[in-house]
Amino acid sequence: MSLNNCIFCKIISGVSPAKIIYQDSEVIAFHDIKPVTKFHFLVIPKHHYDSVNVLDASNIDLVENMVDTAKRVLEGLGGDLKDVRLGFHCPPFNSIKHLHLHCLSPVENMSFLHKLMFRPNSWWFSSADQSIDYLKSKI
Repeated sequence: MSLNNCIFCKIISGVSPAKIIYQDSEVIAFHDIKPVTKFHFLVIPKHHYDSVNVLDASNIDLVENMVDTAKRVLEGLGGDLKDVRLGFHCPPFNSIKHLHLHCLSPVENMSFLHKLMFRPNSWWFSSADQSIDYLKSKI
């Protein structure tokens, strides 16, 4: 995939619009265009990675920063860290080929179908904790 065709790279460069809620030199956070609960946003790295599957131990700090950013942003928006789901869709179940962390809260307000779509540690959705543990196992 050409980076020129990546919608998230276009958002980072300012070519495509998004409701940006946070950014720094490494990551950017913006609202999901199809929210499944009150707070549903994505945290993506400004450097292009196709998915969580291409990461290795050298990316642990990046993923931890994405998680920390999601938690700070959620708190800033008034969300509840006790009822949050953080994770990545795994190929081929990711709709965009650019690493993105979903932050969803409150989970209790999600439909049964959405709870299934974002079920932690399934074949199609890896929790942030599971992803970090896996990367640490590669050290």
